[in-house]
Amino acid sequence: MKRLFNGDDRFYIVRIFGLWYLILALVLCQGAGSVTVSAASSSVTSDSIKEKEEQISQKKEEKESLKDGLSNLQEIKKKLEAQKENLKNYVETLDSSLKEIEQRIAGLKREIEVKEDEIHVTEAELEAAREKEEAQRVSMGVHVRLVYETGTPSLLDMMLKSESFGSFLNKMDYVEKMAAYDRQMWQDYMAAREYVQLCRDELELEKEILDEAKESVEAEQRNLEELIEQKKNDIISYETDISNKEKAISEFEEEIRAQEAEIKLLEAAVAEEKKKLLEENRKVITYDGGMFKFPLATYTRVSDDYGNRIHPTLGVEQFHNGVDFAAPKGTAIYAAYDGEVVAASYSATMGNYVMINHGDGLYTIYMHASALYVQKGDMAVKGETIAAVGSTGRSTGNHLHFSVRLNGSYVFPWNYLKQ
Repeated sequence: MKRLFNGDDRFYIVRIFGLWYLILALVLCQGAGSVTVSAASSSVTSDSIKEKEEQISQKKEEKESLKDGLSNLQEIKKKLEAQKENLKNYVETLDSSLKEIEQRIAGLKREIEVKEDEIHVTEAELEAAREKEEAQRVSMGVHVRLVYETGTPSLLDMMLKSESFGSFLNKMDYVEKMAAYDRQMWQDYMAAREYVQLCRDELELEKEILDEAKESVEAEQRNLEELIEQKKNDIISYETDISNKEKAISEFEEEIRAQEAEIKLLEAAVAEEKKKLLEENRKVITYDGGMFKFPLATYTRVSDDYGNRIHPTLGVEQFHNGVDFAAPKGTAIYAAYDGEVVAASYSATMGNYVMINHGDGLYTIYMHASALYVQKGDMAVKGETIAAVGSTGRSTGNHLHFSVRLNGSYVFPWNYLKQ
């Protein structure tokens, strides 16, 4: 013993004992229930933990933004109040607000779909993290049992059995590597546990965001319904008010003239385009005489037919240039026949509308839509969904106003419709 450990060799003795006590401490900690897998099999790193923490931080901001993004109904009503003296401006302002809310609802529904997909991904990630943690627990259990069953040689035993100081140091180097291995196992296990908890936190937060988004949709739907009801009541009130009667009739007639002028401009543009195509010997759209497809997926009733009628609120005789089909908001509106979309736009009278050229001077017009799914220049196929039923423009309830024009004049739609 004196030969092996004289003078400077005491430095090594201190080092060896320090390492051995570290090993014993690790074994005791592991025996108390600490579990993990080897460094080589662990995929959890400080970078992956940091990335998960950043994702959680972003999702917290996302949750807060949902609350801030809701429409301010009182502010909208205040803005509308200033427009009530001019029905046209009022309708345009209100429809603009309704469109913003509709877009907000559509955006929220898309967010809900994305969030549901993200939740599925996070659930799978959490399950994988749990499986890894369980694998670590089993692996550590095997490791602890093996150490316990095989036993650990004492320092004195290793010194006595060492053939030389070099042999002793080799054995201690092995012990040190084992200690480093166990330290890494412990660190990996703690990282895995932290990652599992972060996955749980992220999943919980995503579910909260999903609930928040669903509540926001419900709140926006209530805002939408309240504004639509207000629009209906305000239009009726404006048109039936005796003091406004003459003004309302004059405005309505002016709007109908403006509507007619707008449609005639579209027809003139189509005629000019047809002339150009003929001069270039190119094919033009022609109508083959077939019957139209009914323009709605479902409908409740004909709320107002084609022809002269007494206006329901103005109380004056008025020519109704189409058929009104009452239908729930969002009901699909179909292209009645093949043709080219020459307008997909908005006006205060027609609301959101689509106009289709079927050739040979024949057009169909679809008014008051809540949403448009085509744009000018599109080729529409008979039966294709081009819009959705709504109550935009000068309208007091959800319906489709369907008109047919031939050679610049409105004609009886039932001559073309196939129910």
